[in-house]
Amino acid sequence: MRGPHNIWRLIRTGATFERSGAMREILDGMEAPRSIRIAARVLAWPFRFLGYKGDPTMPPVTRALTALGPAYIKFGQILSTRPDVVGEDMALHLRVLQDQLPPFSVAVAKASIEAELGLPVDELFSEFSEPVAAASIAQVHRVRLRDTGELAAVKVLRPGIERAFRRDIDAFYFAADVIEILSPASRRLRPRDVIEHFEGVVKGELDLRLESASASEFAANTVNDVGFQLPQIKWGLSGRRVMTMGWADGAPLGNNAALDAAGHDRRELGERVLQLFLNHALRDGFFHADMHQGNLKVAANGDIIAYDFGIMGYIDEYTRRVYAEILFGFIRRDYKRVAEVHFEAGYVPASMDVDEFARALRAVGEPIFGMDASHISMGRLLNYLFEVTDRFGMETRTELILLQRTMVVVEGVARSLHPQINIWEVAKPVVEDYIKQSIGPKAVLGDLAKTAAVLGRFGPRLPGLVESILVRQAQELVEPAGNGWVGRVVWGLTGAGLGVAGTVLVVMFG
Repeated sequence: MRGPHNIWRLIRTGATFERSGAMREILDGMEAPRSIRIAARVLAWPFRFLGYKGDPTMPPVTRALTALGPAYIKFGQILSTRPDVVGEDMALHLRVLQDQLPPFSVAVAKASIEAELGLPVDELFSEFSEPVAAASIAQVHRVRLRDTGELAAVKVLRPGIERAFRRDIDAFYFAADVIEILSPASRRLRPRDVIEHFEGVVKGELDLRLESASASEFAANTVNDVGFQLPQIKWGLSGRRVMTMGWADGAPLGNNAALDAAGHDRRELGERVLQLFLNHALRDGFFHADMHQGNLKVAANGDIIAYDFGIMGYIDEYTRRVYAEILFGFIRRDYKRVAEVHFEAGYVPASMDVDEFARALRAVGEPIFGMDASHISMGRLLNYLFEVTDRFGMETRTELILLQRTMVVVEGVARSLHPQINIWEVAKPVVEDYIKQSIGPKAVLGDLAKTAAVLGRFGPRLPGLVESILVRQAQELVEPAGNGWVGRVVWGLTGAGLGVAGTVLVVMFG
């Protein structure tokens, strides 16, 4: 599928942006250099008649993205949380991509439910509403369960969504290949790996059984989080293309007027959103990776309600510690330590100068401290960060893509609630607590206990493992002819023994 025919898809993409007027609006909103604006318009203008028309009643960017399909809509959802990057007007226009897209018919939804669950809809639900939310992949209906009378939400995948995503991702792979060929310098950003990661995320979203499992695990992890709640999954009414959960009743987190009318403190809500995300990412290593306003509500009692668990992020314990140390270093303005952590984790090539990298990080971090967050241009900041990564040969870390993307989204949500919020000040108590728990003496004892447990499980096999290592190294060192082979064998056996002993000591005490 990944062949030259994708050129047509990419041409139509550019043509659609030009035809709808989105090209000009995006470049203006992101304050792109004049040379880039001229080049983009000149290249796209001759092909504008090939672009999709879209809905002319929509704003230009929203019109283009909805016409192009679900993968592009996902991109627009991310931009909708970044008014500091794309401008307030465009962010507001893009907000409809979160849950206000054109729905498909109730009849189609009911047919999909019946095919998935094997029972008529009327036997399952006593009430079945028109769509209450429609996003890029699925839409939601409010229902009442016939057997209990409980209100619930039924999520149904869009017809043909799997094929639509496959077509777009196919084109994205082709674009990544072209970029790598035309710009060898871009290979450090690993565009193909980025698309592969995105493909994996999308595949997870297209199987609602996986989303149900994620919701269940997330609920178990966060059951004791104050001010946070999740709707309960109805497993008997869920499948691959259908998911049923309890109804989330509250004010949309993106409706500031409704939040104010209900008497909620928007500053406190913004801070809580940030701290909840950091707790989930650092404490649990499992976090909601699609925390835009369309997936969050505020209950009458002030609790934040999260739903739509199609995109969840996971990071291992080592990566969490690295991420926490980087954040902690920025909070303390200890740029030398931040630089050292990057080198220790292998994020920056060892051939680079750690002190020079620390100075570059200082130029990124210092403008943030002591400033009103509303005066910081995140667009310029991200641009400078990109220059730093290019200058020091840093490769894209695919395991951190989802974490970094969600951090951007969550900060955007928090700032939409309270524009003056400062991410570093809000993050400080959460990160400090994690550092104390995971890097201090208590953490060392915990690591030793885990190591002892692992060694205990493998204890009966250790003599055999040591013997096999010794024999293998001896065989590799013995020469069929020539002088000194006995000495080599003795030296090899001694080295192997020391190596095994050293490995055990490192595992136990390192």
